[in-house]
Amino acid sequence: MLQLLESIAASSQTWIELRYHARRSKRLVVRNGLVEESSSAELTGVGVRAFVDGAFGFASTSDLTRDGIERAVDIAQSTAKASAAAKRKRIERLADADLARGTFPLETDDPLDAHSLEEKLALIQQLDAKVRESSPLIVSSEASYAEMVDEKVIVTSDGAAAVLHDAKPAVRVLAIAGRDGKQTRSLETLGITGGWSELLGAKSPDAMVENAVRHAVDQLDAAPATGGVFQVILDPELVGILAHEAIGHTVEADFVLGGAVTADKLNQRVASDLVTMCDFGGSVYGPNAVGLLPVDDEGVPNERTVIIEDGVLRAFLHNRETAAHYRVPPKGNARAYTYRDEPIIRMSNTYIEPGESTLEEMLAGIQDGYFLRGLGQSGQADSNAEFMFGVHEAWRVRDGKKAELVRGVTISGNAFDTLQSVDAVGDTFSWEYGAGFCGKGQPAKVDGGGPYVRCKLTVGGEQEGRDA
Repeated sequence: MLQLLESIAASSQTWIELRYHARRSKRLVVRNGLVEESSSAELTGVGVRAFVDGAFGFASTSDLTRDGIERAVDIAQSTAKASAAAKRKRIERLADADLARGTFPLETDDPLDAHSLEEKLALIQQLDAKVRESSPLIVSSEASYAEMVDEKVIVTSDGAAAVLHDAKPAVRVLAIAGRDGKQTRSLETLGITGGWSELLGAKSPDAMVENAVRHAVDQLDAAPATGGVFQVILDPELVGILAHEAIGHTVEADFVLGGAVTADKLNQRVASDLVTMCDFGGSVYGPNAVGLLPVDDEGVPNERTVIIEDGVLRAFLHNRETAAHYRVPPKGNARAYTYRDEPIIRMSNTYIEPGESTLEEMLAGIQDGYFLRGLGQSGQADSNAEFMFGVHEAWRVRDGKKAELVRGVTISGNAFDTLQSVDAVGDTFSWEYGAGFCGKGQPAKVDGGGPYVRCKLTVGGEQEGRDA
């Protein structure tokens, strides 16, 4: 396929991008001992973008013959020409880049394909059964497994020629507890980039069951949270959520050009000087981050982007179009979900870098506040960096120590105000945001994480459990 796409690109009279993508996916769901879903799917084709007279045209095809792909090229070029004629403002150019060439393998000695569907189903059945066996208060259980295995070939007429292999498995465990007509729920999730042994080694499935059951049961006796503005400690998952949802989307250059709150904040202080926030397609500080992305779908190698450096906003995330507009080099943040989608600006692994404080020191500095763990059932953020997230698990902190468990916790505020209030950043790090998808017109596998972070924000609301 690489040779075919290079031959077609070499003969084009305009700039074109050819992206072959073969995806195999599986999903297994077991609920209360019954197999609710066992599905497999395959999707294979070529997406084509053409750049003509300052405009893009796009087409895709599942016909993998030379004639089929060349027909898609003709359609993309014709669409670009028609679009250019109707545009008031055309794209001046695409940013130059040191485009990727070569093969980028998945680093694993234990590929998912080496394990049968029966083995994967047996794991999920075992986890589902353990949930129900763990406590008489459990009234419902669910365990699920999903995987995506990808092969991509990305060729552009100006030099990209990359072959990529990828695999992203995920496991979820849901426990629902009930007593006297009251029900509480708890979801534990795990997602990685890698193979079977990396998945099972990243977090113990048995520990996921134990945590889900413990939290669901404990919530039955938890008191409601007290609202107000408090000093809190956010765990790495909530730090990753804040970095991705509340900050990350506001620095995607297409949103910036559309009027995001960051548009006039470049090189201004937006956070405490303890905060450095990055996006990177590598897996720093820990292995197997879900947003692992050596090369993006424009053929640009992914590089670390320092978004906030010591509290100062330093960079946006770009594709080749917006990088040219801002006169900066692209760093590999253009992604497409399938061959039928056009690449758009997306995050990969978005995180706050660790600091120097221990968790014990951070707790000791709080007289009256909260320790918060994980994302709850709902959450939202907007282009002004305003956010509201449900919290999975929360403890009151009194006199420097974790006290009682509370329920119904939400957090809200402006993400930049929250980052300005940061007065301690932990010295440990973990990736925690990889089991789901980011939505922006099309899904994308991303990750987020960081250290524990101490800050001030608004605590309030009542909300139990966590989304399935």
